[in-house]
Amino acid sequence: MNDSYVLDAVRTPFGRYGKGLAGVRPDDLAAHVLRALTGRHDRLDPATIEDVRFGDANGAGEDNRNVARMAVLLAGLPTSVPGATVNRLCGSGMEAAIDASRTVQVGDAELVVAGGVESMSRAPWVLPKPEGAYPRGHGTLHSTTLGWRMVNPEMPERWTIALGESAEVLADRYRIDREAQDAFALRSHQRAAAAWDAGLFDREVVAVPGTDVTRDESVRANSSAESLGGLKPVFRADGTVTAGNSSPLNDGAAALLIGSERAADRIGAEPLARIAGRGAAGVDPDVFGIGPVRAAEIALRRAGIGWGDLAAVELNEAFAAQSLACFAEWPELDPELVNVQGGAIAIGHPLGASGARVLGSLAHQLRRAGGGWGLATICIGVGQGLAVVLEA
Repeated sequence: MNDSYVLDAVRTPFGRYGKGLAGVRPDDLAAHVLRALTGRHDRLDPATIEDVRFGDANGAGEDNRNVARMAVLLAGLPTSVPGATVNRLCGSGMEAAIDASRTVQVGDAELVVAGGVESMSRAPWVLPKPEGAYPRGHGTLHSTTLGWRMVNPEMPERWTIALGESAEVLADRYRIDREAQDAFALRSHQRAAAAWDAGLFDREVVAVPGTDVTRDESVRANSSAESLGGLKPVFRADGTVTAGNSSPLNDGAAALLIGSERAADRIGAEPLARIAGRGAAGVDPDVFGIGPVRAAEIALRRAGIGWGDLAAVELNEAFAAQSLACFAEWPELDPELVNVQGGAIAIGHPLGASGARVLGSLAHQLRRAGGGWGLATICIGVGQGLAVVLEA
């Protein structure tokens, strides 16, 4: 088996719903990061890229018809470069990277681009086809931006609750109060703002031409405990989950160059990190937020390390309550190692891109630190989790 490496990683700034990137199609966002990633390696012949895998959670609008292949064509890569789109909802971008790493390890390819994209702003409404011809009644449009739609009536009702209600379930189960959630959210904003100010994202983030977005739009440097505490619960009148301690709706794309050691030598790229372990797990859909718990444990075991070996962790913050519930199940993990550059509550969560974002950010972080072990993990709607261990 070959080792597979993250050779480079880029992403767009993440735009707020309906704001700076809302005018950009998702296939164009994907093409931009693909073009940017390949374009900064002078010795990389695009024709030697053996596959492109992109994650995409929606696929109902302009990202339909295999957005990975569309990105290849729009980016101007040779038509000989194939592309495939994968969907594991919020984990789609990480799933694409996992697929790419396996492809390299088994020797089916030496150089693959993996990534993810989502434009939640441009997610369309969809109208189901009628059961019979010439219907006389009214039809219902369903938003595809987020969450359940056109639910199968055989699905148990407790599994099809809103994502935020699931966060409330976890808050109850793990006794996570409002103050703890708001403090976690505040830390996310403070750390993300500090990371931007320190230039930590300069190598990673590539602005989208034709837009004014140069930083993640959802980061609020002036956030405070008082402002977060003044927000009303969204999902229960007496609940604890608010817009302030949840990840926002976002637009963006991310991409990673994944290859073998021989491919790295060929293009003159020093690997950022080796992909050392992978894990996937399922949980009940109504507590999807704890999906990372077992997935991370599987990935660590496969990498042959423990919690005490980790130098950094990137946990996608779907909700503060969800993240804190994972912490409760990981008593050996030092929470201070998690999301030192902020997380999705501040940076944003464009569904299909987030898994690639946390993995790429982790690789860059380990490189800046001079090496070490890292874990990237993400929860997934309908009750799943993914995790990847990196060694730099």
